[in-house]
Amino acid sequence: MIRNRNVLTRAERLAKLKTAERWTEGDAVLGLPKVRVPKLAIKKKKKAKKEEAEGTEAAAPEKK
Repeated sequence: MIRNRNVLTRAERLAKLKTAERWTEGDAVLGLPKVRVPKLAIKKKKKAKKEEAEGTEAAAPEKK
């Protein structure tokens, strides 16, 4: 799957918990603590929009 999933498999959760040192070998596999899945935020380019707006204003003739 290419897109971001909001639910991890047990193996994926164990891997994340191991890296965070919240789970060790021999601990119970059932009743694992929750693991946060990072959201991918799509950031909009504000500068690009401002430059485009300025470009269109400069191209449009002024009305008097």
